[in-house]
Amino acid sequence: MKRILLALALAAGCLSFAGPAPVQAAEAPVPTDSRTLPVSLSRPQIKLVSNVVYEQVPARGYENVPMKMDLLIPQTDKPMPAVLFITGGGFINANKDNYIQERMRLAEEGYVTATAEYRVAPAASFPAPLEDIKAAVRYLRAHADQFHIDPDRIGVLGGSAGGYLAAMAGTTSGTGLFDSGDNLDQSSDVQAVVDLYGVSDLTSIGADYSEEVQALHRTSGATEALWLKGSPVFNGRAGGVQDYPEEAEKANPIHYISDKTPPFLLMHGSADTVVSPSQTEILHQALLARGIDSARYVVPGAAHGGVYWVQPEVLDLVVSFFNAHLKNK
Repeated sequence: MKRILLALALAAGCLSFAGPAPVQAAEAPVPTDSRTLPVSLSRPQIKLVSNVVYEQVPARGYENVPMKMDLLIPQTDKPMPAVLFITGGGFINANKDNYIQERMRLAEEGYVTATAEYRVAPAASFPAPLEDIKAAVRYLRAHADQFHIDPDRIGVLGGSAGGYLAAMAGTTSGTGLFDSGDNLDQSSDVQAVVDLYGVSDLTSIGADYSEEVQALHRTSGATEALWLKGSPVFNGRAGGVQDYPEEAEKANPIHYISDKTPPFLLMHGSADTVVSPSQTEILHQALLARGIDSARYVVPGAAHGGVYWVQPEVLDLVVSFFNAHLKNK
């Protein structure tokens, strides 16, 4: 009988096991010997997701070397634009831990900010590193829901060799070139490019410097030569960049500029003694000649990397550029 009465009561809505509605806890009073610190919520909380394998590639005699990516993800449920940072390293190193200040600034501004390692010379040569960067962009799109990314708003930012790769990713957008590997159902196109003191012409990296420096860049030991043709020790070829003019041309971002090329922001330091400042100038002029939105800034006194590039004036300009072409698109 008790079971029947209980069933009837539940059916009639007379009993509920949900319990009372939760009561909002009242704020604790502030003791007289403490002070109040009002806080306005102006910055998001940032979550680090590290060492995500975005592809496995043949490298250094192995068939499945994992290439890794780190992400800084603002904590929100809304889809956000993303920026892939591409580190430099003279074509022979690619440490994804670099540029943490710049990446954190972008994340705090509401960008999912990724950074990816890529294959480097002399064990790898062009176009393998560019294929890696394009694979990283495709991975971000393939996992857009997981990382709260708007797949239609992805930009790239790079410095030095990373600036070169960012420019290559930008100028080859819309072409389908150099797409290889996983997630080929996704596009590797990017919608905005920031190139910091990057290379634009592998044959003239030292053009603004002395004849002695230019001669060094023509040798087979120059890192741009290793980037283009690899090392004979790793099945590459001998000779300098000047010995392979057609291949060097096809490894330069200027070669691929089209009406599908996205907007560019280029910056270079006036005191750069590693990559000639004219490298970003010739790319800037080539972009303008094709009607591409491009702006170039010279930072007086700035060297190749270093403290100038983490200052508010630089970071504000980078953020404003991405805001205009990604966030406010």
